[in-house]
Amino acid sequence: MYELWTSQKIAVISALVEGNSIRSTHRMTGVHRDTIARLLVEVGEGCARLLDDKIRRVPAKRIEVDEIWTYVFKKERRLTEEDDPAERGDQYVFVAIEADSKLVISHCIGKRDSRTALTLIDDMASRITQRVQLTTDGFRPYLESVERVFGADVDYATLVKAYGTQRGEGEGPAWYGPAEVVEVTPKTITGEPNPALISTSYVECQNLTMRMMMRRFTRLTNAFSKKLANLRAAVALYFAHYNFVRVHQTLRVTPAMEAGITDHVSEIGELLQAGRG
Repeated sequence: MYELWTSQKIAVISALVEGNSIRSTHRMTGVHRDTIARLLVEVGEGCARLLDDKIRRVPAKRIEVDEIWTYVFKKERRLTEEDDPAERGDQYVFVAIEADSKLVISHCIGKRDSRTALTLIDDMASRITQRVQLTTDGFRPYLESVERVFGADVDYATLVKAYGTQRGEGEGPAWYGPAEVVEVTPKTITGEPNPALISTSYVECQNLTMRMMMRRFTRLTNAFSKKLANLRAAVALYFAHYNFVRVHQTLRVTPAMEAGITDHVSEIGELLQAGRG
């Protein structure tokens, strides 16, 4: 195995965070696919440590939580007795975003169950400094986790959306388009959340950005994660880049700068340095 030049590593990581697949990155940079995968895991693990170390004592006021589906190796319905269901099949990325700074405070990957929901809520609570207004959808494990972690020390509401027929009927296969939202029901669970601020729009927009900027999340293609470790690394790299490197269009700074965590726009080289840590 040969050692890449720093310029090659920067080219590879830059391609990955801009939404390219490992194969297309190989074609653009000339770096072998296996080497790219190893670099992804190395830098991704470093980025996970960076996020854990730097995203602390966040003065958050409004937080939105949601989850996004993907899968590893094969979809859940195709798992066999030989497959480890913890490592393969459906996986969900749970995300907590601060609505004002757009900072992703916490994320975790796992099955869509109470264990993963509790992991996210508990980790999120450890990174904020004050009482917040929190909005989730109606997924019951969120309610149980928020009660267990915060008790009454939170202004918590749910926003439940009811969906009707899928858009695009009469213009092609209906399943290509998203279902139309026909009803939105906010509900106060704990405390006194401001009704005007009960929303999951920012975290849902973040879900869309994830699908655009990570090739393995693209729907209706053969791009998917072959190993859970690769998925975890790719997500950690994405969030480190999103929080510290990518300038948000409406903020004109990075989310980490807006939240007061750092005073400068980081470079890809800093993510590489984190991978060596």
